[in-house]
Amino acid sequence: MSIGPIEYIVVGFPGNKFKGEIVPALAELVENGTIRILDLVFIIKDEEGNVAAVELADLDPEDEAAAMADISEVESGLLNEDDIALAAEALEPNSSAGMLVFENVWATRFAEAVRNADGQLIANERIPYDVVQAALAYAAAESGEES
Repeated sequence: MSIGPIEYIVVGFPGNKFKGEIVPALAELVENGTIRILDLVFIIKDEEGNVAAVELADLDPEDEAAAMADISEVESGLLNEDDIALAAEALEPNSSAGMLVFENVWATRFAEAVRNADGQLIANERIPYDVVQAALAYAAAESGEES
């Protein structure tokens, strides 16, 4: 079975302020075949620092996060208690996070070609948005000075 690169992200929401605009953007990625969601857990840390994890299947239908259930069927089970505890360590009290494991379906063919060529991944890192913006602004300023 061919499979694309697998990644995980943890997106925090200080003050437990989850905004629904994430749901349509994520749904679009799934519908377009860009990603496939493998697991998704919501992590909640209360004011005293107590942590609770909620799977999609356990969400209250009235909860605004329940809209995530419409994205796709999730093959739960990849994330375990240790993963959740590690993610929760980064959360401040009275905050929450979504922890998402997904396959980069768009890269399946390329990943398979690399494996078939006995290639080995040497490095892979996401560059934060702020770093990219600062680098682009610097490059634009530099090119403007030379003109």
